[in-house]
Amino acid sequence: MNLAVDRSAAADPEVVCLPMFGMTRTATATAFSPALAGADLRETYLDLPGHGDSPATCPPTSQALLDTVCAWLDHHVDAPVLIAGASYGAYLAAGIARQRPDLVRGLLLVCPGITIAPASRTLPDHRPPPGPAGWLDNAPTELRTHLDTALGHRTPAVVATVLAALHAGGPGDDTFQQALRTDPGYALPDEATDTPYDGPVSVLTGRQDGIVGYADQFHAMRRYPRGTFTTIDAAGHYLPFEQPALLRALTQDWLHRTLTSPMPRHTTAQRLRDNGRHG
Repeated sequence: MNLAVDRSAAADPEVVCLPMFGMTRTATATAFSPALAGADLRETYLDLPGHGDSPATCPPTSQALLDTVCAWLDHHVDAPVLIAGASYGAYLAAGIARQRPDLVRGLLLVCPGITIAPASRTLPDHRPPPGPAGWLDNAPTELRTHLDTALGHRTPAVVATVLAALHAGGPGDDTFQQALRTDPGYALPDEATDTPYDGPVSVLTGRQDGIVGYADQFHAMRRYPRGTFTTIDAAGHYLPFEQPALLRALTQDWLHRTLTSPMPRHTTAQRLRDNGRHG
């Protein structure tokens, strides 16, 4: 439960933002804070175990990371919170909504992973339009193939923004992250379970996302009876850095739906049970 955190001074309601795999709370704030600006939320950005400045204090499995985040929420928040995540962070956020809906007031899932195994993902059939000449020239050689696959908005400015995010924040634990990615426990045990979550959800995907695609995310919408699905052209896996204006517009819509809605039934029922146990 020893997680590095940045937390704004605003009062509740609170939004907890979870990072992409390997990224830090600093990069997550760069991605989400402009989209949340003006909403008067308490913004909370966490480093996952073994990421950024958080020590690797749990086994290298996704379930252990999810349990650690839930334990942090149990000890540091007094009411259900909004949860936002990108990529792996969104994968964990969706898992929290399945396993601990009492903690979740609403979900914002940006380029979420649906299945961990790359071979199981449905990826776009078509390549993105070519970028301008030399758009990848300033990227390290070892990252060019990844960025060519991941990016839909292919400009030198987007590449520079993504590279800055990849190198922002604490150092992380490379050994732990590698063990996590190669362990059978990288997949959550209930990954394929269609447990419904009945709170407000927005799922945002990139039309040219060559990492997790957008089709699996659409099929997973059966889990979210109050879910909105969007796929954005000229966007890939780093959507927050590729299309920040659209991310803000869609985030503001999600916030309006979430903050003007009654508490989800799962959340209310679980809280009543908890109060009965502890009252």
